[in-house]
Amino acid sequence: MAAVTRDRHIAGAGTAADAWRGDTGLAGVAEVGVADLVPLGARLVVVAPHPDDEILACGGLLQLLGARSSPDTRPPLLVAVTDGEASHPGSAAWPRERLRAVRPQETLAALACLGSAAPNLRRLGIADGGVTAAETGLARQLAALFEPGDVVLTTWRHDGHPDHEATARACLAAAAQRGARTLEAPIWGWHWSAPADGAMPLAHARKLPLPAAVLARKRAAMACFQSQVLPDASRDAPPVVPAHALERVLLPFELYFYDPDRAF
Repeated sequence: MAAVTRDRHIAGAGTAADAWRGDTGLAGVAEVGVADLVPLGARLVVVAPHPDDEILACGGLLQLLGARSSPDTRPPLLVAVTDGEASHPGSAAWPRERLRAVRPQETLAALACLGSAAPNLRRLGIADGGVTAAETGLARQLAALFEPGDVVLTTWRHDGHPDHEATARACLAAAAQRGARTLEAPIWGWHWSAPADGAMPLAHARKLPLPAAVLARKRAAMACFQSQVLPDASRDAPPVVPAHALERVLLPFELYFYDPDRAF
């Protein structure tokens, strides 16, 4: 997958969701089903840099996988790299200690909203904002969790957020070591990239269509992250994840980049 060299600074409102909805390049990406992404007998491992990334990246896939009735369907493993305690710097309402306690609980509420009341969840407790410094150790921890044949889904290696990019690199290294397949999901990539700029590797992408009911439950799950989607009155600050950012990841499909060196 080619390197992205352009500026990936996350600022302002970014690219509007409507621009992505009208993008002909994105419209031409081939669609796949759950069995294509997670074959029967394979285990999905979702590695989220922060609480809420697991829903933003693959809230639809988690629902559809959970609805698969085959006895060969394995329950997914969710790995929380950080507890998301650094999302509100300087906030009186949301100090780090409160966020460290609340954000993992928001994840549990969101997963229950998707139909997973007792998820297989591992919290690694790496410092929010410190994943790059911990990248080598993170790769070792992930290699101990991954199994050959796993499908490891994480954030895009060029997503624009340092924690997202470091998590992706650690996942890629650990997956290569363990013989696991990788899928990468853009989250902030929708913000800094734009249609036709060539930044997103659409030649190595697939779309998972989301039925209306699945998309509605993904939206409801994101509402569980009140620390992220509501304004912070103590700082007179907008939400960390404002409505326009949510709309970019609540498209009627989920987009995944795969390793072009491995057959899809």
